[in-house]
Formats: sequence, C-alpha cells, structure tokens
Amino acid sequence: MNEPHTDGSAAEGALLWTPSEERRSGTRLADYERWLAETHGLRFENYEALWRWSVEDVGRFWASCWDYFGVKAHTPYTDVLAPGPNGTRVEGARWFTGATLNYAEHVLARSGSEVCIVGVHESGATTEWTWDDLRARTAEVAAGLRALGVGRGDGVVAYMPNVPEAIAAALAAASLGASWSSCPPEFGTQSVIERFRQMDPKVLFAVDGYTYNGRRFDSRDAVAGIQAALPTLERTVVLPYLEAQPDLVPLGEGASLWSDFVLPSREMSFEPVPFDHPLCVAYSSGTTGAPKAIVHGHGGALLEHAKFLSLQMDIGEGDRFFWFSTTGWIMWNILMSGLLLGSSIVVYDGSPGHPDMYALWRLAERTRITSFGVSAPYILGCMKAEIEPGASLDLSAMRSIGSTGAPLPPEGFAWVYEHVKSDLLLASISGGTDIFTAFVGGGAALPVRAGEIQCRCLGCKVESFDENGAPVVGEVGELVVTEPMPSMPVRFLNDPDGSRLHESYFDVYPDVWRHGDWLKVTDEGACVIYGRSDSTLNRSGVRMGTSEFYRVVEDIPEVLDSLVIDTTQLGVEGKLYLFLVMREGCALDDAMRQRIAG
Repeated sequence: MNEPHTDGSAAEGALLWTPSEERRSGTRLADYERWLAETHGLRFENYEALWRWSVEDVGRFWASCWDYFGVKAHTPYTDVLAPGPNGTRVEGARWFTGATLNYAEHVLARSGSEVCIVGVHESGATTEWTWDDLRARTAEVAAGLRALGVGRGDGVVAYMPNVPEAIAAALAAASLGASWSSCPPEFGTQSVIERFRQMDPKVLFAVDGYTYNGRRFDSRDAVAGIQAALPTLERTVVLPYLEAQPDLVPLGEGASLWSDFVLPSREMSFEPVPFDHPLCVAYSSGTTGAPKAIVHGHGGALLEHAKFLSLQMDIGEGDRFFWFSTTGWIMWNILMSGLLLGSSIVVYDGSPGHPDMYALWRLAERTRITSFGVSAPYILGCMKAEIEPGASLDLSAMRSIGSTGAPLPPEGFAWVYEHVKSDLLLASISGGTDIFTAFVGGGAALPVRAGEIQCRCLGCKVESFDENGAPVVGEVGELVVTEPMPSMPVRFLNDPDGSRLHESYFDVYPDVWRHGDWLKVTDEGACVIYGRSDSTLNRSGVRMGTSEFYRVVEDIPEVLDSLVIDTTQLGVEGKLYLFLVMREGCALDDAMRQRIAG
C-alpha cells in the first residue's frame, strides 16, 4: 500500500494507491480470470495481457461474458458476431444473432426481503424497496401499461426525478418490449419536447413538481406543454410529489394519478426480444439539428453493464452502489444495472450541494455506500470548498469512488486520497451516451496514478490515432475504437439509411469509431483524456451541441443575435457564457433572463 501525497497536490502519473494482494485476489476480475482458466484453459500474466486477448478475440471474449454472467436466453444464439449490412466489421456489427432475451427479466431475477433500492430525498426522507417490492411495483406498472395496449415497439417516456418509481416504470416498459426514455423535470420544456417527440410515445410518466436545493417547483405547466407537443400520446401518468392529490384538470382527460393507473398484479411476464431490440433511447447533441436519438438494445445494455460494473468497478452482491445522476444521464441507466449483479443501489433526488457540499458524503455514511460515484466537477467543487469528509464522517464502508463527466486532474486525485480516504479505488472513467458505457476506466486490481485513467476496459479496443490515422502511444491523439462492441448504438431514430449515425462516428476513419475526444495512452496502458476534439460541449458528462443553446434564443423575437462561449480548456471544465444583442427597445431584464433559462 502506497502512502498518498499529503500536500494537496500530485504530479500527473504519481503513484497514489496500490491494492493489497488480498484485495487483488478477492476482486470479481480475479474470479473471472480463475473461471477462464478452469473453463477455457486461458491464463494471463497481467491485466494488459487479458485486455489484449479481449480485443483481439472479441467474439470469444463476449461469449465468455455471456456464460460467466449467466445470460438467460429464451432462444439460443447462432453467431456471436456477424458483419454489418455492408460487410463492415465495426459499423453495424450484429451480436448474438438468433438469441432472444429481456433485460428486465435479468434485473428482476432475484426475490426476497433484502433491500435493493434506497431512495433518498435531499430533505433526508428515505424510502426502501426490497427485491419483492421492486418486482411487485414493476408488475403493477406493467399491468397498467398492458391495459393500454402498450407492447413491443411502443414508446414510453418519463419526465421524472431520480426516484424508485422511475426505475419501476423503466423496467415495466422493458418487460413488455417497449422503448424507454427519460428526462429530469429541471430540463427546459423545449429540450424535453425535442427529445420525446422523436419517439412518438404512447405514455408519459411525470410528476406534479419537484424540489431542488430546498426550493419547490411546480411542473404541471411544463407537463401540459409537453403533452400538447406529443400527438401520439394516449395517457399521462402523474406521480404525486409536491401534493398528495394534485389537481390534474389542467392536464385534461388523458391524465391520471399513478395510483389510479397501476393495476394489482404480482405476476411478471417478460417479452423475449432479439439482442438488439430497443431497450431505451438516449440523447447526445451535435453542433447542428435536434439531439441525436440513440437507440440502445436489451442485450448490449445487459452484457456491457454486467461486464463494466463487475469486472472494471468490482460491484456485485453485498455492495451498495451509488452514482449521483439525474434520469437524463446514462449514469442513471448504469446505476439501475447495478441490480443485475445483485447489488443494492441508492437513488438520490435533489441537489448534491444542499444544504452544503457534505450532503452526498453524509448520504454515503448514512446508507453505508460501498461504491460511490460522482462527477469530476463535484470532486473539484468539494476540494475548492475545503471540506474534509474523511475527518468527520464514518466512510469505513466505502471501497471505491467513481469519477466521470470530465477529466479529473491530478489535484482532484490527491484531494480524494488526502481528505476522503487513503485506502480505496479511485476509478476515473470515460465513455459516452453514444456507447452506453465507459471505454476506459477502473481496474480494482491495478494501481491508481494521479490524473490517469487506470486502463482500457475489457472488450474495448481503444486507441489514440495521430493525424495520419496511425495508433500512437505516449502522444495525444483522437480517441478511436477499432473493434466492435455490443453496446454500440443499434441505430438513430429517424435515420432510416443510417447516414446520420455514419457521419457521427465513422466518416473520418473507415469502419473505425471516432468518438471526438483527445486521448493519450501511456506506456503502461493507462489513459489520459484531454477533452473534446470537436465543437460539441461537455457539461459534467452531458454532451450538448451549440445548436441547443442557439435554438432557445432564436425562438425569442426580442433577441437579435447571440453567441455562446465555453471557457473549458485542457480538460478543466470552465463556464459557459451567453452573449446577447437585444433588439432596439428591448431589455435584458429579470423576466427575459427567466424566459431564456426556462
């Protein structure tokens, strides 16, 4: 075990933590390696050798994950990996052809009275669901959806905060073969409409309001606006949040309370669907046009999330997993997938800084979180606030901290080991909504070095390309993926010929995924991310195109011209500044600011 730096700083690459041999041998990765040796006769000298095998024989690797994690298929697969429609290896690759399965069936495979979801509001109010509770609540929602005729291929959307009911609704939709998409209620109405209307949804789940940073916000006007913009909508289901019996008259006859919508049912059935059948739609914005509606499949989410959480993050039965997220970020989906592995999860509804920057650390102490996930800007915010969670709180249960959303600089690493806990895995990870996982991330059996991401994830052939499209080590280049992954997008909505998907990832290097990040791979196989290499903005892990900002102000006639400037540089998240030129006689007053912000 290495003693961490204690001067509040660390040079990039400085060794901060090394797992003990006992911890290394007790990881789930070590268990997988033992299983590989026993069942396949495969033995590897170190992680780098294992990674190399996983990306050079990707079909065999992912087939091993299928077996190791016990995927339940209603019909077996015929081929692990097949070329895309145009004969391409990466673009359009098809996985586990012929197999049928269901993501929700794997999440709900467990039963019993052990707590699996702890829902905590920023006020401290807490709800606990057992495995039996989760299955029963999901069955009730599924019965309500089924009564409306919702089934395979239909769209179900949610405008909800991070509460247990959102997970039940997502799993209910998945169990029926319907597609799911969600946005948090703090999203502006127009942003939500631009996302949801691409799905032609039948059902909208919503809340009457929400609280954030100690303030109450009524959402009913926003819900009404969203309803009006979704002509395919047949029902709006409102979960009471601010009031026990909210007035739904403004929402019309198509709205009902959650309690009136769900139907008594303790029996769950699961629609068997192909591996690439749509599970959910996530959104990632480019520099022009509406947000890209990215379809992710049941099998890709199931297999990739099981691999990532178990083998990279060392999460499984006996753990309590938390990642601060809203329902609009992929970390919410990944948090839900903790249930796949038998881990209990903590869902937090509120501001991470209310009433102060200790809020999430107190949550960790109170709920005995073992794997604690936040964004890099949050860690840096705690550092700037000069708080010392490890000095005043009992964080003895915490074994790992995950960081994502932006590169974590060396001083952020040093702060964690000095002021939170000296003996834990600090796993900085990087991936994307597009890929539904992390390309590069944690390794519970690997050392942690300041400012570096420990490794390239198993099954992810990540490389850094120079300007000539050649792989380089020790130099900054374009982050690319040169072998297929099961969680690559199934397709984009409203992209019938696949041209928009191709232009987004495959138009620079033939049949190679270009992600749009600057990456350096070190001689030891670690990685350093230096931010975006294109003009897309990254705010705490949420990719936003400049067009999203300009569309807001372009719809306001009082604004003559506008300019958005992002001060992020060298991987350190900065501020966004919006400059406006107002028409003659128009003022940028508080009312105008509210119109823009809303």
